[in-house]
Amino acid sequence: MWTRKELKTRGKQTFKLNYWKTVLISILLAAILGGMSGAGAAGSGSSALVGSSDEAAYNYEEDGSSVTITGEDGTQITLPNIPGLDSEDITIGQAQGTGNIKIPTYFGVAMVAVFLIVFLVIALVAILVNAFLFNPLEVGARRFFTQNLHTAAEVKEVAYGYDHGYKNIVKTLLLRDIYLILWFLLFIIPGIIKAYEYRMIPYILADHPEMPAKEAFARSKALMSGQKWKTFVLDLSFIGWDILSLLTLGMLGIFYVGPYRNMTNAALYEALEYGGWRQESVVWDPNEPAPIQ
Repeated sequence: MWTRKELKTRGKQTFKLNYWKTVLISILLAAILGGMSGAGAAGSGSSALVGSSDEAAYNYEEDGSSVTITGEDGTQITLPNIPGLDSEDITIGQAQGTGNIKIPTYFGVAMVAVFLIVFLVIALVAILVNAFLFNPLEVGARRFFTQNLHTAAEVKEVAYGYDHGYKNIVKTLLLRDIYLILWFLLFIIPGIIKAYEYRMIPYILADHPEMPAKEAFARSKALMSGQKWKTFVLDLSFIGWDILSLLTLGMLGIFYVGPYRNMTNAALYEALEYGGWRQESVVWDPNEPAPIQ
């Protein structure tokens, strides 16, 4: 039905005919797809050196707001007065003469709980921003690339997802994202397979923004049936370009590889959806834009 050479030739030709706009939309799409990376946080622990002998002695003084620990050698350490912390919560190391502050169990549990709450809030905000802002932009960007196969597409196509079937797009791509997260959490390889199975959903929504989620998933699955391995090999064929992009600190990727890849992927969708090109001419004349057939 299609070959890598055909797709890449068509992608390269149409990209060059509308160069700067295609570069701009490719930069936007890269920011959308790469901007929702997971955020991490780290905690820290503390220990205190008190005393210097095998049977180090210390004084424990509390003034309400802080605790002062004085070692046998005169070393002093002042700590905040943690509720529930008393002299029994301080242990002296025997081998090296070190003292360690033992934080009460409930305090550690509280810190873990706070961390989890903060993490969940950040994750929820990220998911909502992705669903309501970035996913419709992705659909608009995909539409730009498919339109650009036939005519000089305009940058305004990026907003297409906000004006056409917005709620349905948000719902469908949110389900896609949730399913992919769950698949990748279970198994890496099945997750990759599902990512290829769902690959055409944004393109389908760009053509049919009101298509119900269930139908969009089924359509993407049908389009990618028997095509996943060939598509994987198509992706691998860009590795050489990606290496060159790294050698140029990403400049080649921004101004050539990214747009080239995006237009090739748009050509892949068209080949799968329509069984070939939607018009006979492989290259459109930028001076005489041809309507999509």
